[in-house]
Amino acid sequence: MGGSFALALRRAGLVRQVVGYSKSPTTTERARQLGVIDQAAPSALQAVSGSDLILLAVPVAATEPTLKAIRQLVTRDTLVMDVGSTKRDVVEAARRVLKDDVGAFVPCHPIAGKETAGVEHADPDLYRGRTVILTPIERTLVAHLKRAQQAWEAVGGVVQQMSPEAHDAAFAAVSHLPHLLAFAYMQGLASQAKCDDFLALAGPGFRDFSRIAASDPQVWRDILLANRDQVRAQAAQFRQALAALDELLQAGDADGLEAAIRQASDLRAPWRLGGA
Repeated sequence: MGGSFALALRRAGLVRQVVGYSKSPTTTERARQLGVIDQAAPSALQAVSGSDLILLAVPVAATEPTLKAIRQLVTRDTLVMDVGSTKRDVVEAARRVLKDDVGAFVPCHPIAGKETAGVEHADPDLYRGRTVILTPIERTLVAHLKRAQQAWEAVGGVVQQMSPEAHDAAFAAVSHLPHLLAFAYMQGLASQAKCDDFLALAGPGFRDFSRIAASDPQVWRDILLANRDQVRAQAAQFRQALAALDELLQAGDADGLEAAIRQASDLRAPWRLGGA
């Protein structure tokens, strides 16, 4: 996510120098070799020295320690953004760490992730045509909010704004729960003796449904825990729907099952990525 943002900004001619830091020195060196960054910094603090825009592309649980590491050089004139998939926990971390300078922080969530992680997969077109959610708080500086919107639009994003609370409720329904279900589905397969035989016969339906189960475990561990209340509420809704379908199957109710499938199909068929 961070590498894609850097490449896209560079292509748009909006940066003079990109400095990167990762806990893994091999990652920053690889980013330099690939031209994603110009310079690899030995620490997060040194990476942000002299920067006017800072992007935190870390697992959401790492937001607070990362902010603590750079706090010394963050001022109200520095635009700080993140790309986390949860926002209430990220905002709370920013409030605790940045205190009077929290207005410099603009929480962001680009809806453009991949199941593959790592700087090798950085793509300057990743955000083109994709929705980017900004979740400003009451203390967010208007000038920084405008700069954040301009930056994401410059890399091709379609920017929307909503509250952190509304964001987390919505994405529990359309992102976090689907990932949880994909993980559970794969676990269910793995527990069966004939798992490998079944997988050998899998086709496009399996591919499409299970793709997100290959997502980064650490990233999704943190997301699901950070938004667990909303995710569990959505899981309860899913269990009710699944139980209703199971009852139709048990009863052999063909008409009822067809009606339930049609309701789902009619809702899904007109949906398009980035659309209504």
